[in-house]
Amino acid sequence: MRIVMVCYPSPGGSGVVAAELGSALSRKGHEIHMVSYQRPFRLHGGDSRVYYHQVHGSSYPLFPHPLLTMDVSATLVELIEKFAPDLIHAHYALPYTASALLAKKASGSRVKIVTTLHGTDVTVWGRKPGMTSLLRSGLEECDGVTAVSQSLKAEALGLLGLKSQVRVIYNFVDNDRYRRDGGEKLRHKLASEGEKIVLHVSNFRPVKRIPDLMEAFALLYRKRKDVLLVLAGSGAKGEEILYSAERLGIRGQLRMLDASNDLVPLYSAADVFLLPSEKESFGLAALEAMSCGVPVVATNAGGLPELVDHGKNGFLVPVGDVKALAESMERLLGDEGKHREFALQARHKAERFDTRRVLPCYEELYRSLTQD
Repeated sequence: MRIVMVCYPSPGGSGVVAAELGSALSRKGHEIHMVSYQRPFRLHGGDSRVYYHQVHGSSYPLFPHPLLTMDVSATLVELIEKFAPDLIHAHYALPYTASALLAKKASGSRVKIVTTLHGTDVTVWGRKPGMTSLLRSGLEECDGVTAVSQSLKAEALGLLGLKSQVRVIYNFVDNDRYRRDGGEKLRHKLASEGEKIVLHVSNFRPVKRIPDLMEAFALLYRKRKDVLLVLAGSGAKGEEILYSAERLGIRGQLRMLDASNDLVPLYSAADVFLLPSEKESFGLAALEAMSCGVPVVATNAGGLPELVDHGKNGFLVPVGDVKALAESMERLLGDEGKHREFALQARHKAERFDTRRVLPCYEELYRSLTQD
């Protein structure tokens, strides 16, 4: 099958899932064409059946804002005319659903269109005046719509009033690649002997509630001095975080790292993964951490309760409850037996979301749409 994937290139969940999905499908013999304005963060160079097509932005004095929707559409038209793909898979509804639909109409093609909803394309944009109708109209024209959690599906149906079926296909992780291995060298580099590492990986957007994370760690540090906070990702305002760390008295316990394609050593070095998000459609970084045997302390937001089993492989607390975040981390780090059991259960839960289990769900959807 020849499939076009269009996505954002950044380290956020939608771009990561699209790149990982494209790579996994290529290994099953499908021909994958990745479309984005930069090379997707997790797109590996060794997949012979994956081809990257860069969207080149338009520039014209009359238009002060980038014409991403039109530029993506133009790129998709070129690909449709050159390769005659069976299906276009848009990851994130805005603006990629509109771009795919416009390209299909402009080219006169019968190509099928699937959109995967990843989170804020529904939970944030779906609440904006006028945007609800635009989103609903575009998604209703798609041949298939998926969501990455039951929670996100419920929000899509409720906020957008979709009449078409929304299929839940969870995010996934390669359990063979994401397993606890090779973290000791990095741990010794980051932390002193005996220090416990609290890890957070994200794009550091406001929805991740980084101030809550900093305050929760500061409360933990007041209780026990053998803890280190590691923040990894992109988009962080480093000066603001450093100022906050100075104010809270934890500057010496903070390490900030850039995003990396290979996070396995970092997950493997961690003792707790902390995710205090206000909204989280699924929690892909938490899943990757769990696959490496790291218990999670998170908020009970969005799809996180579908991943984290409270009191079994992690703890869930109300959004904004900084004290509960700190207490949950202390419970895990202060009891080696509990931590060991939670780590084991985290890995077991992650195995339910292995690529080999989830990939057939996408293939089944694609086949069902392209068989006519």
